[in-house]
Amino acid sequence: MKRDLRALVAVAAVLGSYPALLVTALWPRPRLFLALCAVSYAAEVVARYRARPLVDLMAKAHLGVTLRFVTRETAVIVLVARTAGTASPWFAGLVLGIFAVHGARGLLAGLAILHQRTLNRMPVLTRNLDAVRVPPPPWRVLTDHRGMRPLYLDVFPVGGAALGALSGTALPGAAGAAGALAVAGAGALCLLPHLRRVRPLGDGAAVLRAAGERLAAHRPEVALYFSGPPDSAYQARMWLRPLERIDRRAVVVLREREMLRLLGETSLPVVCVPSAADLMGFEALTGVRVCLYPANVGKNIHMLRIRGMRSVFVGHGDSDKEASFNPFTKVYDEVWVAGQAGRDRYLRARVGVRDEDVHEVGRPQLSGVGTGGPGLPYRTVLYAPTWEGWTDDLFHTSIMTMGPAIVRALLACSPAIRVIYKPHPLTGYRNPAAYRAHQQVRALLDRAELHRSMARHPSGGGRLPGAGGVRHLVVTGPEPALYDCFNQSDLLVADISSVVADFVASGKPYAVTNVAGLPEQAFRERYPSTEGGYLLSADLRELPVVLRAMEEDGEDALAATRRKLRTYLLGPDHPDAMTRFNDAVNDACERAVRAHG
Repeated sequence: MKRDLRALVAVAAVLGSYPALLVTALWPRPRLFLALCAVSYAAEVVARYRARPLVDLMAKAHLGVTLRFVTRETAVIVLVARTAGTASPWFAGLVLGIFAVHGARGLLAGLAILHQRTLNRMPVLTRNLDAVRVPPPPWRVLTDHRGMRPLYLDVFPVGGAALGALSGTALPGAAGAAGALAVAGAGALCLLPHLRRVRPLGDGAAVLRAAGERLAAHRPEVALYFSGPPDSAYQARMWLRPLERIDRRAVVVLREREMLRLLGETSLPVVCVPSAADLMGFEALTGVRVCLYPANVGKNIHMLRIRGMRSVFVGHGDSDKEASFNPFTKVYDEVWVAGQAGRDRYLRARVGVRDEDVHEVGRPQLSGVGTGGPGLPYRTVLYAPTWEGWTDDLFHTSIMTMGPAIVRALLACSPAIRVIYKPHPLTGYRNPAAYRAHQQVRALLDRAELHRSMARHPSGGGRLPGAGGVRHLVVTGPEPALYDCFNQSDLLVADISSVVADFVASGKPYAVTNVAGLPEQAFRERYPSTEGGYLLSADLRELPVVLRAMEEDGEDALAATRRKLRTYLLGPDHPDAMTRFNDAVNDACERAVRAHG
């Protein structure tokens, strides 16, 4: 609510400052004009970062940023005309200079667009191949033509003219315009070498050929193929370390340029091929025998059309959600699941996936998940709700109906409990109510952190009991990773998702939200991964029992059930999951050779 209020205040300042500038120019009040100029510049910056949707709405209503800046420039010309008069040659210099600054900004933006367009038209981008060398980018201030940075060059003529109006002269304004032109010219000169460096990248055929030759020299046998929105990068990221450890040579194939940056660190060669035609004609991939797919997305069809590869759906985590037995999955040659539970889901769902095509390979990502608590003098609860999904009738996320109440209850516990809040990266992606609830949870934890800080340093010099040593954590980025959060926690509160199945590897107690309010037996039958966990109803009546489970040091009433469930969900401990995954890759490569030669 406070953030929305700040956004409205910023937009109001933007809309109100420009008419006020015109008024103080017509009835000249140079000092007030200067103050309003400062407000208008600051409001533009704040509104852009704090109220972007409203700023975009103003542009659609023909009140865009360029018009607003021209209005301020017009106002300062009127101010100088009313104070210094129009007879001075410096006044003509100010007017011509302001219009020239617009031309210089256009030149600067045009060069930046040309530079970016050359990069955007590259048919392939690579990492760890040393095939396509993209020169270091120019300073962002020179290339952010879609933002407002070049527009701010008018601060020189506007500020100079407003200051000159105090003494009745147009000279400072004209000098400011000359300074702005000099800065813009210097920026254009700085961009020219960058344009020369990227010019060879405009030859798409040569770039594609060079990348293909370098990748062919690597002779990859296994590919991890991924496409998706930026917030889904974690789905591919979780497979990088296991693929780095297999016997076969692997490559990562991406489709979105931005994903190349978001993928994270890896020693694997990475190629990004945005065009479907370029991908299907990329001969360097003809030696790949097995292609792994972490997600069901429309662009998978382009890779599936390449002959000679054995397609394997590996997903991005086993769960009881419908996404883990999607009917689309039958298009792949094989489906790899962690344990028997994954196989049983497909058998029950009857979505067309044959049992002989399902292989249990474990979850090699979980090798770093520990079975002990963090060893802190207080208990830690990880609240990790899933996102709202594509429809609301699945009742999977608790964030809207239970999230704030869960966090309030945890914060009210005595002795104090540390809360780690790690929502699904796509929370609020489709449903604004989910985003609002997420913001509410964040606000609760922010206030708790403020209270903690005040408890450590109260004005009276004392210290409030119980609050000072517990530091809550909100995790909305890739770090710390989910499994690191597991290791920092004594208890998990989560929704039906792969987070539950993965947390079972820790052996620690967990609770699953019963958002739909199903009877316990029906809930557990529908969602087998909850067998070793506690159920949490919307009224949170079970929460005291759940929290007491943390005090049993892993030997609460459901500890034995969790040990049994671990094998069912994730497969046996011996051989370990990495060994089983590696063997599965080798076997799939051999099957591909037998099938395609």
